[in-house]
Amino acid sequence: MASPYLEIQGLTKRIGHRVLFEDISFTINEREHIGLIAKNGTGKSTLLSIIAGKEGDDGGKMIFRNDLKVGYLEQTPSIPTLALPKDEDRADEDQMNWWIRYRQFLTQMKISEEESMRPESQLSGGQIKRIALARVLAGEPELLILDEPTNHLDLEMIEWLENMLSRSTMAILMVTHDRYFLDRICSSIIEMDNSRIYTYRGNYSYYLEKRQERIDNMNAEIARANNLYRTELEWMRSTPCARSSKARYRIESFYELEKVARQRIEERNVRLEMGGTYIGNKIFVMTDVCKSFADRVILRDFNYNFTRYEKLGIVGNNGTGKSTFVKMLLGVEPHDSGTIDIGETVRFGYYSQQGMAFRDDQKVIDAVRDIAEYVDMGNGEKLSASQFLQHFLFPPEEQFSYIYKLSGGERRRLYLCTVLMKAPNFLILDEPTNDLDIVTLQILEDYLKNFRGCLIIVSHDRYFMDRVVDHTLVFHGQGEVQDFPGSYSQYRDWSEQQAKQHTEVKAQSKEQKKDDGRNQNRVRKLSFKEKQEFAQLEKDIEALTKEREDINTALCGGTTDVNEITRLSKRLPILNEELDEKEMRWLELSEFA
Repeated sequence: MASPYLEIQGLTKRIGHRVLFEDISFTINEREHIGLIAKNGTGKSTLLSIIAGKEGDDGGKMIFRNDLKVGYLEQTPSIPTLALPKDEDRADEDQMNWWIRYRQFLTQMKISEEESMRPESQLSGGQIKRIALARVLAGEPELLILDEPTNHLDLEMIEWLENMLSRSTMAILMVTHDRYFLDRICSSIIEMDNSRIYTYRGNYSYYLEKRQERIDNMNAEIARANNLYRTELEWMRSTPCARSSKARYRIESFYELEKVARQRIEERNVRLEMGGTYIGNKIFVMTDVCKSFADRVILRDFNYNFTRYEKLGIVGNNGTGKSTFVKMLLGVEPHDSGTIDIGETVRFGYYSQQGMAFRDDQKVIDAVRDIAEYVDMGNGEKLSASQFLQHFLFPPEEQFSYIYKLSGGERRRLYLCTVLMKAPNFLILDEPTNDLDIVTLQILEDYLKNFRGCLIIVSHDRYFMDRVVDHTLVFHGQGEVQDFPGSYSQYRDWSEQQAKQHTEVKAQSKEQKKDDGRNQNRVRKLSFKEKQEFAQLEKDIEALTKEREDINTALCGGTTDVNEITRLSKRLPILNEELDEKEMRWLELSEFA
């Protein structure tokens, strides 16, 4: 049996009067890959930070195996500038080995050493994430702690990391919203729910199945407790004299029963349905659009006619121009040439990574009321700002919290709420899944699938894209944009099949060249059947040549009647074609005769 790397016993953490988790216990074993799942604001990142030694707890124990090497990738990492080792430090073998591994990971992640030495202010979010990840992996940790490792990584890097970690012998504890990533790497799932821990020995798909079983069983238990509770409540409400004759244990049992009966399983399977405003048949048309930054081409003579109710996904590596594309569409970024014609009825709603602009001293409910007191849901239904917030998992008691107290994911959820409440008929979502928990993503997916309007999603979340979009624009870079009629996973399958066929054709071509070379070195002789064919061809060619001469003589003689001239005129081109074929075949065989 694998030995434990870390045992957590009765761990508790509070922020002010708020309990994030209380008395939780679990074990991380050697080589075990664990995914941690919980709603935003319940302390996932805090728990990882405590385990990594970056933050203190309010009770409990953490027992690490002696000399355990722990690596920690924060959700928003910082990368202080490293100093290259000096010549006199080359005797430090451990340090030099670290640098060798670090450079290898940088190469695999497509970061140059020059880029890795730049100040953090000169790097993109994706570059910072890859450099931080390379530093952590270069340390060869035995326990790797990852907080949203796929944020800011493009699809190519996500798939590279997924393949690397799925084969790794490191123990892994990760928080991620990427469900394909979670499903393909993790062998265990730990769920934090209502300050408690539930462990599932299987991947994400197994967790979904078993979690539903747990909730069904718990709901059945609560229903039974409620039935018994009503009976016991009548007894408790009877006169004190009647109760005094009963056993005291029944009174104590009543209070325990009351706790069970008052439990609530907050599934929060909210179905957010809003009536979008009318959108006409004309959405937008891009004609011969060009855009570039210096020598980096974004679009080259790009043409696209966006149709009504279309749901388009945009994917591609970082730096290929995905965000620039949507900014041009919104009029935020100018295009160099060509035309972009937007329909008169189009009403954009735009969610971007840089779009949040909340005041920390503002309350959650006030941020929504600043936009509208009521939200039109369509069909004559209106919700108050408070009711609408509940659809986005903000219960009434949390709506009067100050924004500075919200976690990163809760801020994202609030921002998404403010975008959707304006009832746009064309949604553009640029990386909407970063920092959102899986519960929120499920609600958003269901909403977008039924959204009565147009949609463009720029995302690296493959699961999210597969559930929502109809087809995909793939940005390959330098102006090459491919329109694929399907989801991202379908595109990947097609792309891999194309690559496989290309490899097979290349291999066949290589083998054919070898065969041709071998044949050139071999003396070619006619077979018996070919010798007979060759002899017959000589006779046929002679006969056909004689027939052609006779036809030409007849046509030029002046004594042939009209009907015969017509027949011979039709025969001549057929004869010439037949003669050409036989002469060509005779030439082929004559080389080996």
